Amino acid sequence: MPGWIKNGMLGCVVAMMATASAVAETVPEPEGYRMESYRSDVPETLSGATVLDTKKAIALWKDKAAVFIDVLPHDPKPANLPAGTIWKERLRQNIPGSAWLANTGYGVLNSQTETYFRDALRELLGEEKDRKVAFYCQEHCWMSWNAAKRAVSWGYRSVYWYPPGSDGWIAAGQPTENATPYKLQITRP
Repeated sequence: MPGWIKNGMLGCVVAMMATASAVAETVPEPEGYRMESYRSDVPETLSGATVLDTKKAIALWKDKAAVFIDVLPHDPKPANLPAGTIWKERLRQNIPGSAWLANTGYGVLNSQTETYFRDALRELLGEEKDRKVAFYCQEHCWMSWNAAKRAVSWGYRSVYWYPPGSDGWIAAGQPTENATPYKLQITRP
């Protein structure tokens, strides 16, 4: 067999193996929410939502076309720390203008967190279920996937999911700002 045929066949085999490997590594969308191992590979899709790459996220942000929501967890200072204990809160840098709805990306939300999440979405988006809303966290983080999926399940129709999150944003040289968890403006009776 001539060398050029052998090399061509070898090239085809290598290409097929690479394709098979890439397909095998694709993470499928689960039926429900992700319940554990939140920092791991995520799916490329989210049914009912639009997936954003960094270029599209930047365009949405620059056009002020969507409300950006960060769902990274937040660990507040424990109330029962002994006197004199030094507590250094972790600084969170997020996309400017974002609302940080901390802890709303877990697979299961307690009733208080779910109410906070629903009320915050209503406060930020009004009653408009078609208003664009973009969820993010960090790269390889299921929290934003869960939060976006939950918004879709609640009837929001213009949900965007930005998988690269703040890591992708920063890697693209985009501005960030110090964040604090969002406090509701509305009061419940």
